[in-house]
Amino acid sequence: MPAVRGDGMRGLAVFISDIRNCKSKEAEIKRINKELANIRSKFKGDRTLDGYQKKKYVCKLLFIFLLGHDIDFGHMEAVNLLSSNKYTEKQIGYLFISVLVNANSELLRLIVQSIKNDLSSRNPIHVNLSLQCIANIGSKEMAEAFGGEIPKLLVSGDTIDVVKQSAALCLLRLFRTLPDIIPSGEWTSRIVHLLNDQHMGVVTAATSLIDALVKKNPEEYKGCVSLAVSRLSRIVTASYTDLQDYTYYFVPAPWLSVKLLRLLQNYPPPEDPGVRGRLNECLETILNKAQEPPKSKKVQHSNAKNAVLFEAISLIIHMDSEPNLLVRACNQLGQFLQHRETNLRYLALESMCMLATSEFSHEAVKKHQETVITALKTERDVSVRQRAVDLLYAMCDKTNAEEIVHEMLNYLETADYSIREEMVLKVAILAEKYASDYTWYVDVILNLIRIAGDYVSEEVWYRVIQIVVNREDVQGYAAKTVFEALQAPACHENMVKVGGYILGEFGNLIAGDQRSSPIIQFQLLHSKYHLCAASTRALLLSTYVKFINLFPEIKIQIQDILRSANNLRNADAELQQRASEYLQLSMVASTDVLATVLEEMPPFPERESSILAILKKKKPGRVTNNEVKEHKGSGVTNSTGIDHVTSQGTPSSNSTSIDLLGLSSPPATQVTAPTSNTSFLVDVFGDLYNSSGTNSPAMLNGSGEDNVKKFVCKNSGVLYESDLLQIGVKSEFRQNLGRIGLFYGNKTTLEFTRFTPSISCPGKLATQLSIQVKPVDPIVAGGAQVQQLINIECLEEFTDTPSLVVQYIYSGVQQNISVKLPITLNKFFEPTEMNSEAFFNRWTNLSGPNHEAQKIFKSELPMDHETIKSKLMGFGTQLLEKIDPNPENFVCAGIVHTRAQQVGLLLRLEPNRQAQMYRLTIRSSRESVSKELCQLLSEQF
Repeated sequence: MPAVRGDGMRGLAVFISDIRNCKSKEAEIKRINKELANIRSKFKGDRTLDGYQKKKYVCKLLFIFLLGHDIDFGHMEAVNLLSSNKYTEKQIGYLFISVLVNANSELLRLIVQSIKNDLSSRNPIHVNLSLQCIANIGSKEMAEAFGGEIPKLLVSGDTIDVVKQSAALCLLRLFRTLPDIIPSGEWTSRIVHLLNDQHMGVVTAATSLIDALVKKNPEEYKGCVSLAVSRLSRIVTASYTDLQDYTYYFVPAPWLSVKLLRLLQNYPPPEDPGVRGRLNECLETILNKAQEPPKSKKVQHSNAKNAVLFEAISLIIHMDSEPNLLVRACNQLGQFLQHRETNLRYLALESMCMLATSEFSHEAVKKHQETVITALKTERDVSVRQRAVDLLYAMCDKTNAEEIVHEMLNYLETADYSIREEMVLKVAILAEKYASDYTWYVDVILNLIRIAGDYVSEEVWYRVIQIVVNREDVQGYAAKTVFEALQAPACHENMVKVGGYILGEFGNLIAGDQRSSPIIQFQLLHSKYHLCAASTRALLLSTYVKFINLFPEIKIQIQDILRSANNLRNADAELQQRASEYLQLSMVASTDVLATVLEEMPPFPERESSILAILKKKKPGRVTNNEVKEHKGSGVTNSTGIDHVTSQGTPSSNSTSIDLLGLSSPPATQVTAPTSNTSFLVDVFGDLYNSSGTNSPAMLNGSGEDNVKKFVCKNSGVLYESDLLQIGVKSEFRQNLGRIGLFYGNKTTLEFTRFTPSISCPGKLATQLSIQVKPVDPIVAGGAQVQQLINIECLEEFTDTPSLVVQYIYSGVQQNISVKLPITLNKFFEPTEMNSEAFFNRWTNLSGPNHEAQKIFKSELPMDHETIKSKLMGFGTQLLEKIDPNPENFVCAGIVHTRAQQVGLLLRLEPNRQAQMYRLTIRSSRESVSKELCQLLSEQF
């Protein structure tokens, strides 16, 4: 074994050699314990240890720690090394502290003082060591201690370049810990102008810092755009010999170029014609250089060159305003589609997916359709094939839809199992979106079920049924097609479901053909009955009873099936009940009654498909809307919910999402949105809630109290929204119990890390409400939505509201949000019916001063009768009609439920339309309840 060198520390080298030569774990532990005992005795007993010996022993402790053993001494000796003037001793001291000292250590005060001494030193090496230590520890305490000194060091004219470089990176680290560390005002301009620094290392470090600052406050730092363009222009037009110290394999400053291009993606295209023209020249130059023959055959050269190229293309896509650049970028990427390097093919396909959404480059992308189809069939790497599927989906429009769907269906038969479900959803979306002839759509969906039935979700076959029910022109064809499909010996269960539903509704349209007579239809369906799951059998039983209405001639055969022991005595209660009730219905009801009960399903309300939302759940942050943007920022959303409730027992497709108080308790799930269209978060929100009371996603800048007021009379809506995060809420209450679903939507393309929502009850509220919170995933992908469920129990009456604090890191910057949760006392109302006599008797009994709260106030909103009525009902009370002698007045009754007691409540609201005033009177057995509810309700009008 070669000798180990320990920076001249012979004892350290010998110790490391001894550890390496140990034959067993026990021998290693024995040797380490012996060394620890020796070091401990030296530190305790020998007061004359010099700097070299302290450095040697501290190094040994550091090595032992890195081997995985705990170190509980030696910290003070390491701190003492910081005061040494020798570089190696000071370096080891800082290294030990950076690795072993906890942010909560009692030694931190001594360490801070030593660091301050070194920061003010004239020796740049000492300053750099201290900056590195601050960044390595990176705690809030460090940020608070040095937050004022490091910015001064960064912009000072006396600071040398290497120190400025370290100061910028150190400040970036502290900014991620404490975002408020960097002062605004004049500091902004001085930090931005670091982009003009002569030293490329300073510019590189400053660009990373400015990129993080821009994400927090883009408006304040928008002056960096022109400077970044200017610096980028100097780099891309320079020869590799001009920037020799910063040229990597003949590519001038590739890392700085990438950082500058990413920085520019935080802003829209520059408004200044000169800056914009210069930026376009830079991008054209980068595209031109990509066409030049390589200056080196080494992979490092191509990697650096392509890194700059792909970042430039990302900026071109982000700007989405220069048709020439977009088309050129598309052509350049098209050359990579057949490149021998797999990674380049993958990146080209991924970037072209984004280009396909631009009106300027969509046609250029379509020219590569054959190449992409070939890649889909021949690529060895499944991830590249996946991107090829994504690109075909993105480039699809009315002109090529049938061809692309045909190719995807052909590939589906041999596709990897990992991408089949996503492909099925994409084919279903394209078939519906671009179907000029709905017979083609029916054929495509039935082919999907035939080829990949296991991967066809309920939403897909729900949707085809909805379309067939709504379109008379396709009903006969659909009935004929599913009848033929059911004749296959091996038939997927989803095909049986679709066939059962469609034949039950429209089987009469093909009954005139002897080959599909009523009895043959019935026998064909029943031949599949015993092979199906209970839910499918239930649907088929509904089809059979529909057949009794459509085809009376086979009534006896169907009744025999319903009467059979397999159905009437089935262990499944649903099947047993259906068979029994359908049998009695067919025997007791007259022909007219039977025709009325079993009439054809009415058309579904015309609403868009929810399949796209399902697709986005499968691939967070990867799915485009398959819409060509007309101009920058005009994304088109394409998904709202469908209520799939049918007479044949088809379950609702989103029942799990709205079952907030049922037995089911779904885990936190991510519902994703396209990276190019953050408004889709609200579309998914609407799909989940399906509630007319949901607000549009206006930017919510009001206080937490204002937002709580908005939810007093409704249970769903957007609680908080910023450029980064949207918080939606959906709640349901029953007596003294409630459940709230919070939906956290990441509106950016970058992931949130350390995502931690926490709920607290201030003061006395902790004894009045019991709250159980389900944890959520600490990472929220870009464009994704995470659900968190909260269970609440009202223990006793309350007036305060819980606080929700959301903490997460976005682009390295800590974000903190605090809002009030919309949990108010009226949420625990139970509406109560009363007649006139009972109401006024109770009203009289509660006429004492300790029971009543009254408020006279001016109307802030138009005094519309229906609006007032809906607000009172939303408040949770029972609106009692024809009780008050004055028909203009409103009276309500309800019971507030807590674990401790129930409080009955009566309410009377008297509008005066001439004076635009209200008088609100609330009486209950507890004055405090009356006052709180009177205050809450009066703020709603």
